Amino acid sequence: MPTERFQFPGAAGHMLAAALDLPDGAVHAYALFAHCFTCGKDVLAARRISAALTLKGIAVLRFDFTGLGSSEGDFANSTFSSNIADLVKAADHLREIRQAPAILIGHSLGAAAILAAAEQVPEAKAVVTIAAPSDPAHVTDMFAEHVDAIREKGEVEVKLAGRPFSIKREFLDDIAEHNLMTKVTRLHKALLIMHAPTDDTVGIDNATKVFVAAKHPKSFVSLAGADHLLTQKHDAIYVADVIAAWAGRYLNAVAVTPVASLPEEPRKVVVSETRASKFQQVITVGPHQILADEPIAAGGENTGPGPYDLLLSALGACTAMTMRLYAERKALPMDHVTVTLNHKKIYARDCEECETKDGIDQIERVITIDGKLDAEQRAKLMEIADKCPVHRTLTSKIRIVTTAAE
Repeated sequence: MPTERFQFPGAAGHMLAAALDLPDGAVHAYALFAHCFTCGKDVLAARRISAALTLKGIAVLRFDFTGLGSSEGDFANSTFSSNIADLVKAADHLREIRQAPAILIGHSLGAAAILAAAEQVPEAKAVVTIAAPSDPAHVTDMFAEHVDAIREKGEVEVKLAGRPFSIKREFLDDIAEHNLMTKVTRLHKALLIMHAPTDDTVGIDNATKVFVAAKHPKSFVSLAGADHLLTQKHDAIYVADVIAAWAGRYLNAVAVTPVASLPEEPRKVVVSETRASKFQQVITVGPHQILADEPIAAGGENTGPGPYDLLLSALGACTAMTMRLYAERKALPMDHVTVTLNHKKIYARDCEECETKDGIDQIERVITIDGKLDAEQRAKLMEIADKCPVHRTLTSKIRIVTTAAE
């Protein structure tokens, strides 16, 4: 499972740490995952569910909320409202770099935030809650003995899961203002509620309230035997399997614009580090994805072609395509064409037509043409090979404009 790690600006301007888990093959849908209160994107449940979903062709973006994990900012200054805003920013960023999430998944308080944020992600067709509270204020039960002190002093440090966190009065005031059931009533998206009947952190009655408030289509799946944090690996895998099977019904119903009817415009190529190894990159071109890497001898893992391999591939593919178009247009009996390429550096003295005195790049291209063609037809096809658009680009003056992303 390749994982692309990066940062994006949250609602308050802080850089939030994110991980985009990608399938090894084609991406059928993108999902956005919101972790539980004071957890993080790398909590076991999030990682295991995400990994299992990638096996179903679903890419998953998970990130650390403000002040948690590797994200910037102070957790004490975060609120339920800021979490909702960060979720919307995460969806916006995913829409910008890949595709808007079609599935929204939340765990515990993250599930409540997903329910509240869903209406601001119009492309989302399916919403999944795992152990969600029906009222976000439920989270105050985790530090109930400190609530009065927080209201009196304005800020108190409490221990949650053995770790210290500062909770401010503003957090209590903000979370009390949210009427989550109103959001659920007007969700207008397919909803899957997953909850363990024996959950002793967020009781099963919360799932009942959410289910009653929601409009159809809605579904409930019991996570019998699971604990609140889904610490058992088989529970996380079961959750992912159910999500993939359930969401497919609603994702398949989404109208897909035929490729032929899309406006003719150049597709952007996005290359991003996966951080799975030193050099590995994931290259995205529209709906297509491939890995790039360096060979082991160069310090890579050899999980994909190298940069020069991809350059030669572009020239070779363009050459063969151009020759095929010409052969069909002229009704030439060309059965098959194979282009073999190699790149190396040579000295200028070895190149009679080269103007530079410095070392130059040389691409050697060998074209094999199969078919009952006469000498004149073969010569014409070889001439056409030099007229492919990529060949022309490589042999012309190239201007590369580089700017820093905002």
